[in-house]
Amino acid sequence: MSQQGSAGNVIAALASLFFPGLGQLLQGRILAALVFFVVTVVGYALWWLVVPAIIGGIAHLWAIIDAAKFKAD
Repeated sequence: MSQQGSAGNVIAALASLFFPGLGQLLQGRILAALVFFVVTVVGYALWWLVVPAIIGGIAHLWAIIDAAKFKAD
């Protein structure tokens, strides 16, 4: 799914909402998808430490916003 524009970005943002990095993957940005996924999962996996859990939440939110605002060159 390499379609861009508002509809494509909404779909990508919704995908990232449910699975961090999936929106970037749908947009064809494999490295960004991997980074968002790893940072979010590691942050959530270390939930007993407050700071990594907050970082995971921030990374998850950032992935959603990044997917929604992406514009292809």
